[in-house]
Amino acid sequence: MGKKDLWKVRRSFILFGVYFFFVSLPTLGETKMEIEIIPFGQIESAVLDHLKVNLTEVFKAQISIGETQASPEYAYNQKRGQYYSSLILRNLLKLKENKEKKILAIIDQDLYVLELNFVFGEADPLDNICLISITRLHQSYYGLAENEDLFLKRTLKEAVHELGHLLGLRHCLDPGCVMHFSNSLADTDRKDYRFCKNCRKFLS
Repeated sequence: MGKKDLWKVRRSFILFGVYFFFVSLPTLGETKMEIEIIPFGQIESAVLDHLKVNLTEVFKAQISIGETQASPEYAYNQKRGQYYSSLILRNLLKLKENKEKKILAIIDQDLYVLELNFVFGEADPLDNICLISITRLHQSYYGLAENEDLFLKRTLKEAVHELGHLLGLRHCLDPGCVMHFSNSLADTDRKDYRFCKNCRKFLS
């Protein structure tokens, strides 16, 4: 076999390999994704039920509610009066038996990472674990009258956002996309709970 013929054979294998890789990638909803919601401390059942119903719709996933965990006092920074979210994520690994299952932890405590004053949530895509805080999503946090509907919408948006990171999505420039970075609560209120067309293309 000549060099040209040998190259043709190799090229065929390469093209077949690339084709097989892309056609075998699972699309959103093609395989039954498993998401377990793990509450830290006392989280109202209305919040958990709202997430379970709506995350099932968004991700076409199998959603379960895990056992409630004690408040993660090991992550509390007394000087800041906040909880270090990265440390909570690392400890969540101890509860993870299935590597493919995605974990969404939810806590009603203010969170921070070293680079920022606060965060609404944090995700670890390598370990399929993410965490959201609902503390700053309450109207009462800002001295305003509570609005349950608005609060639940904010909670869903933050949950979808962090789970989106577990699927490989980065922050989106579209302010209406759920993957847009929320620098403030106004950003969260402005965006939708769904992915924009470009982000959906990445998942399809």
